[in-house]
Parts: sequence; C-alpha cells; structure tokens
Amino acid sequence: MSINPINHYKIVPDVFTALQNVHRAINIHGLDRTLHHLVQLRASQINACGYCVKMHTREAREDGETNDRLDRLVVWRQVDDFTPRERAALAWTEALTYLDRNVDYATLRGALQEHFSDEEVSALTFTVAMINLWNRIQISTH
Repeated sequence: MSINPINHYKIVPDVFTALQNVHRAINIHGLDRTLHHLVQLRASQINACGYCVKMHTREAREDGETNDRLDRLVVWRQVDDFTPRERAALAWTEALTYLDRNVDYATLRGALQEHFSDEEVSALTFTVAMINLWNRIQISTH
C-alpha cells in the first residue's frame, strides 16, 4: 500500500489545464482582485489547507492587501476592517464552504445583491466553489 502523495497535476494534466481555464473564464466577469483574494483565503482557512493559505496570503499582499486585514480575516465578523460589500461576500464564502443545512441562503443572497450585480454574484459563487475544489485536491496530498 502506497503512502506517498499522488501528484494529481502530473498524473492528469488535462484536468489541471481545464481547471486553470475555469479561472480565466471566471476572471473576466468583474470580481475585483481584493475580494477574490479575501474569499480564497477565507475558504482556505476554513478548510485548513496550509499550502493554499500561504499562497493566497502571499498573492493578496502582492496585489496590495494589508497585513492588518489579512491578520484579522479569520475574525472578520468581530472587527470593522471590512466593508459591507466584503462582509456580504465573506458570509457567502463561509456558507458555501461550511454547507450547513440550516443556513438561509436566500437572505445571504439578498445581502449580496445589495452590493453586487448578478454577474458578480455568479463570479463570486464560482470563485468560492473553485477554491473549495482546489483546497480538497491539495488536502488530499497531506
């Protein structure tokens, strides 16, 4: 029985390429990079994917995000560092990552629609779904 991690990217490179292409398609729908980084990092924190947390923290900093906000992202509900728009996106990210059957998705979606166009909500939803997929792929190699 093998205990060595499988390099999924090497074994099935066509799938990896297809997933990369999904990101290119999502990115043309107007989700700003700051928000993109915040939701990817928050989902990665929830999923305990150390590799992804490191990567998304670095990328966020490279795109101008502050250390203070990144340090407090894990407690975003208890601090005033995040805008109402960002808070709505983070709530949506958590709801789509934790998958609690008692979550009122309609209320969360309504909060999103106060700050985002339908196109942006769709781009956000796909961004969250994709980071959850990437987290699970990476975690499988732990």
